[in-house]
Amino acid sequence: MIELNYKRIGDYLLLDLGLTDAEKLPLGKYGLLRQRYLEENRPGLYTRLVLSGKLMEHLQEIERTAQSRFDSLMSQLPVQMGVTEELKAQDPMAWVQRMNALQAQAEEMILSELIYA
Repeated sequence: MIELNYKRIGDYLLLDLGLTDAEKLPLGKYGLLRQRYLEENRPGLYTRLVLSGKLMEHLQEIERTAQSRFDSLMSQLPVQMGVTEELKAQDPMAWVQRMNALQAQAEEMILSELIYA
């Protein structure tokens, strides 16, 4: 037999469901963006994930994938666009400007491919 635990909140006793391992991990930027997108634009999918208990698992997977993709893009894009350490030494402000542009480009790719898909 399963033992159920309750906690008192005001005048009510509510079932204490506890947290799963996925729910204990904090969500990062991309996981939170995906959650907000699902709530506002895909309520059916959001509800289905909540009811099945797979929402946090899904959001953690999106977070890991997006962060990995961002790291990968930020190692490839500077090489492709010719943003080198030599440029950094010669003209630091131009290097920062180009790196910021590349970060924005990588971010936009991740948002369109993973978050808002």
